[in-house]
Amino acid sequence: MSVRTSARRGVGMLATALRIVGMVIVAFLVLHIVLTLLDANPANGLTTFVADVSSRFTLGLDDLFLPDEPKLRVTLNYGVAAIVWWLITAVVVRLVRRVS
Repeated sequence: MSVRTSARRGVGMLATALRIVGMVIVAFLVLHIVLTLLDANPANGLTTFVADVSSRFTLGLDDLFLPDEPKLRVTLNYGVAAIVWWLITAVVVRLVRRVS
């Protein structure tokens, strides 16, 4: 096996790992939106965990829109953050794959 083949394999594994991390972040943001829309118990451990994790990945967009309706606020702000994370992940993975 040549060095170039090993490097490509390593870059491919890195790109896959980055894609997984990015999609997990998107999944947490979307799950927070779903739990909010379904009126999940905010005192529940799972709901609290998802809210805490997702609030760390809003990229400062958690107050971008300020409608009076709390569900709409979460849907818009966390939805935009999820879309931005999806785009960041796609661009970074594409750039990493081009390196090889």
